[in-house]
Amino acid sequence: MDRVEGLTSVIVVAADSGTLLADCAASVLASSVPIELIVSDNASRDGSIDVLQARWPAEARLHILRNGTNLGFGAGCNRGARRAQGDMLLFLNPDCRVDADSIARLRAYADARTGVIGASIVGADGKAEPASRRRDPRVRRALMTATGLARRESRWPACAGTNLPSATYMPDVEEVDAVSGALMLVPRAVFDRVGGFDEGYFLHFEDMDLCRRVRDAGLRVVCANRVRVIHAKGTSSRARPLFVAWHKHRGMWRWFTRFDPAARNPFMRALMWGGVWLHYTLMAPRYCWQWLRARLSGSD
Repeated sequence: MDRVEGLTSVIVVAADSGTLLADCAASVLASSVPIELIVSDNASRDGSIDVLQARWPAEARLHILRNGTNLGFGAGCNRGARRAQGDMLLFLNPDCRVDADSIARLRAYADARTGVIGASIVGADGKAEPASRRRDPRVRRALMTATGLARRESRWPACAGTNLPSATYMPDVEEVDAVSGALMLVPRAVFDRVGGFDEGYFLHFEDMDLCRRVRDAGLRVVCANRVRVIHAKGTSSRARPLFVAWHKHRGMWRWFTRFDPAARNPFMRALMWGGVWLHYTLMAPRYCWQWLRARLSGSD
């Protein structure tokens, strides 16, 4: 398929994303630069896709791909990318909202050395999400983050965790190991060069994997700290916390075995495997309680 210079293909993977999907679509369609919006639907059953079709029945820039089943995030992104015509791909969560000039500002940071551009992700309450700027999640860093010791990083650098700490001053563009998968702008040529998202992940850590492979290809991953994007945290994860947590832990294990040098040590490999699934087992009652609360609140 021919690529259109100056066109940004915004790819949103939907899976029972609720009313926030339409809000996301409206913000993208209001962009100040040429865009196309590709919604890669992983078998939503909540009516959110029908809402899009009813609200924008004649919108030529909106394309809906009905996958028929839940392919997972990475596979859904890859399917959307195959349909895309833009020279830049913007992967955006369905519970995110961008400003009219956000895409233009992000594109302005692209250069020949840049492989992935992220943004400053903030919650609906305006608080910054730490995952906007991340380090590779190696064993020690993950342990520091999980135990809360990463909060002492400013005093003891050895306690550094996966997320980079915020600072009083941050540059407009900051080179990092990884950015949040809630928003990732990737030149189409780079995406094709690294082979797209690894579909061996179903949900979580595929963004970390892509950033790592882009860096291994000699390109930069950067965060545009002045571009703020609202991440409202939608219904998909809250409605299925046990399902989401399972795949998050599975993704953590896959990333570890692919990229962490500690995985070459049989003892560390066994220790990590036990730690990942012990943590999941211990947290399972909490995830079940979250699911029950979501069900009860939905029945009110």
